[in-house]
Amino acid sequence: MEANFIKASEVTNLIQDGDTVSTVGMTLISSSEAILKVIENSFLETGHPKDLTLVHSAGQSDRKNGIQHFAHEGLVTKIIGSHWGLQPKWMEMIAENKVDAYCLPQGQLAQLYRSMASGLPGKMSKVGLGTFVDPRIEGGKMNERTKKLDDISETIEYDNEVYMFYRKIPLDACIIRGTTADEMGNITMEDEAMKLEVLPTVLATKRFGGKVIVQVKRVAETGNLHPKDVVVPGVFVDAIVVCDNPYEDHKQTSSWYYDPSYSGDLRFPVNSIKPLEMNTRKFIGRRAMFEINKGDVINLGTGIPNDVVGNIANEEAISDDIMITVESGIYGGVQAGGVDFGIGQNVYAMITHDQQMDYYNGAGVDITFMGAGELDGEGNVNATKMGPLCTGAGGFIDITQNAKKVVFCATFSTGKAKVGFKGNKIHIEQEGSIKKMVSNVSQISFNGKLAREKGQDVFFVTERAVFKLVKEGVMLIEIAPGVDLQKDILDMMDFKPVISENLKTMDEKLFLNGPFGLQDFMGN
Repeated sequence: MEANFIKASEVTNLIQDGDTVSTVGMTLISSSEAILKVIENSFLETGHPKDLTLVHSAGQSDRKNGIQHFAHEGLVTKIIGSHWGLQPKWMEMIAENKVDAYCLPQGQLAQLYRSMASGLPGKMSKVGLGTFVDPRIEGGKMNERTKKLDDISETIEYDNEVYMFYRKIPLDACIIRGTTADEMGNITMEDEAMKLEVLPTVLATKRFGGKVIVQVKRVAETGNLHPKDVVVPGVFVDAIVVCDNPYEDHKQTSSWYYDPSYSGDLRFPVNSIKPLEMNTRKFIGRRAMFEINKGDVINLGTGIPNDVVGNIANEEAISDDIMITVESGIYGGVQAGGVDFGIGQNVYAMITHDQQMDYYNGAGVDITFMGAGELDGEGNVNATKMGPLCTGAGGFIDITQNAKKVVFCATFSTGKAKVGFKGNKIHIEQEGSIKKMVSNVSQISFNGKLAREKGQDVFFVTERAVFKLVKEGVMLIEIAPGVDLQKDILDMMDFKPVISENLKTMDEKLFLNGPFGLQDFMGN
């Protein structure tokens, strides 16, 4: 039984106008660049394929590659995804009403593939209720054009409880990436830095009679691949493209071609990981980590959490006291940040994306650190749409709705704000032009009312103030030394917080250069 090896230029013969196509990846990890470029070039040169529906669970770009290649008006007329924060062309197309755009929670999309693969009509979940993806609010419709269209989800009642129901999305093709294919088409992923939701997507595609297209960087003789390493059996593969230029089109991630420490094949010396210099982001991360207890399983979201928390844990020598996880499925290690979000060096375990979301949606992590854009007096948080540009939810909704404790990490204001750290005090050198503490958030990514009703432990940590969600609303519980309560905090808020009767000043140890003794602040 021989596999069908084709040239990248032949991929367009497999994708027809109007097809629904799924791509698998996260940031630029496992992006099938050679295939995506061919489809883009074919459309620009011939106008075909066109009118595609693009489905993707995670954000898949580094601001210039990945599914940015599909961001052309007419190539894709509908996009169903979770995150576009690293995809400026997509955010522009959505904002300018050039494409139908639905945003669904990342984990729900990853798991929807699995539900579709098993023949179900969709996926039932509590995740999304009370947020902008709830059809009773916005239905995940991200622009005016889409608001005129039908919902792709609904709410249903089962056993006297309300659930979201995410409907099936029939797939005509999926584009995935592996490392090695043998002559029978069996696919392994040994050099990849994530496992992702590859097999569920493949099986969902086959359920609807669709085509599975795979990019690899090498071919092995049949029998050379260990059967436990095979992620996709060859019987499910319709076409394989061997990348001609792997140093450009089959990079492990955006920042490098291949580093074995990110695929678990080498351990990186921990003492070579440099601590971050003190700045606003590190200060926020330090204070946020006061909420950790020994033995906690932790999730890190994008932005401040992923970029600083793991580094601080390494600097403070607490990595063995906690377990850091990321939505991609990694456990432990030191996380890469920015355009390489989702991978880590020296990780202890790596599971698939959809399996990780089983844990996040079910048991829930002990504590998640998440970025945020807006907070209102009800405790609602917006992290998904800033002005006309929508970054989307990513795994934010899946994780925050079910975590036992949520710590939002954000600057108090934004827009050219400048903050200094001298003499163990905060100095507001230039106030930001945009307030984050608003009367009403522009989009509900996290529902404060629901969180309060179920008694969820929620904090909002900034460089000058710490808030806690309480029964009455948002309570101010700490301010930084050097900050004026009225001028620097209350006057910069569009709502009046509850002020704690035991209002505290942040610990001066947060300002120390070098380790500040985080272990002393951690509970058991």
